[in-house]
Amino acid sequence: MTDRLVLVINAGSSSLKYQLVEPDSGVTRTGGGIQQIGEPSSRVADHEEALRLAFAQLGEAGVDLGARDLVAVGHRVVHGGNDFYRPTVLDDARIAELEKLSELAPLHNPPAVQGIKVARRLLPDVAHVAVFDTAFFHDLPAAAATYAMNRELAERWRIRRYGFHGTSHRYVGERAAEFLGRPLGAVNQIVLHLGNGASASAIAGGKPVETSMGLTPLEGLVMGTRSGDIDPGVISYLWRRANMDVDKIESMLNNQSGVWGLAGERDFRRLRAMIESGDDAAQLAYDVFIHRLRKYIGAYLAVLGHTDVITFTAGIGENDAAVRRDALAGLEELGIAVDQRRNLAAGAGARRISADGSRIAVLVVPTNEELAIARDCVAVL
Repeated sequence: MTDRLVLVINAGSSSLKYQLVEPDSGVTRTGGGIQQIGEPSSRVADHEEALRLAFAQLGEAGVDLGARDLVAVGHRVVHGGNDFYRPTVLDDARIAELEKLSELAPLHNPPAVQGIKVARRLLPDVAHVAVFDTAFFHDLPAAAATYAMNRELAERWRIRRYGFHGTSHRYVGERAAEFLGRPLGAVNQIVLHLGNGASASAIAGGKPVETSMGLTPLEGLVMGTRSGDIDPGVISYLWRRANMDVDKIESMLNNQSGVWGLAGERDFRRLRAMIESGDDAAQLAYDVFIHRLRKYIGAYLAVLGHTDVITFTAGIGENDAAVRRDALAGLEELGIAVDQRRNLAAGAGARRISADGSRIAVLVVPTNEELAIARDCVAVL
């Protein structure tokens, strides 16, 4: 059977994205999204209205969601905690458990659960499956997953490195090994998922051994509006000296920091134009972004010991040649050499951008989290 379909839904706090995917062929039939849900300027009041609008858009595209070909609805859920690390068929009890995890991801999990509830009401006769961003990193080595803090406190409150963007890191890692024509278990690799949210992973023989995001998606690389790594003492300092409460500090670090916090812009195309016009703040924001990225690459080369491939993915990683160039510049002594002609060449699929003599291959591999989620749904059913 080659025409079965999975509807993949990604519900954010004020957005809903969807794709209708053929998991067997890898073809995306159609997709779309609704933005600004619940905002004063929007005509879409809530996620139920957004999902009904999405279904109407699918109908206009000639898609009958009541057809037998729809075998599942796949839901991207950011945080699975300790207990959810496999694709999970959803029922009322499991949804109740997911709601309890909102304390670990208050910005991400509540809208996902809301989307699940609405979708189950509107499509009650189809299996609904949750696929978790944290799942790929569930079995990180203890030395990588453990924070050096009071052990009893960490265990009580489930504090550990969970990692995120796992579906993307897993998919891209598999595609990189396939591109190289090597078994996944024989490849050590660094995957750089660079978008508005950004993360890095070190993967040894198909198993993740380190990743940059932690208890929440705030830790790690500099991102569009998130700070990434920061001295935790900054939080108590702002609380004492600037009279900012924890909620305000958390909001600032998540929504008003990163590249946007430094330059007032998070789109790298516009940031590039600002740099070319002589904007010092934009240049500093870019330099900080690159410095942190290079720092993680160097750390993961050390963690892996032997590295076969470094792969760029997601919006910035796939499309910004300057970021790729600057992230790896001057690392020839470490066996990394980028061919600038290949790096600048346009391409839609997986491609090599390293020089022929580079000991470590450098690739650009487009991510496809929706396809990975759709295939996870079929596998669990």
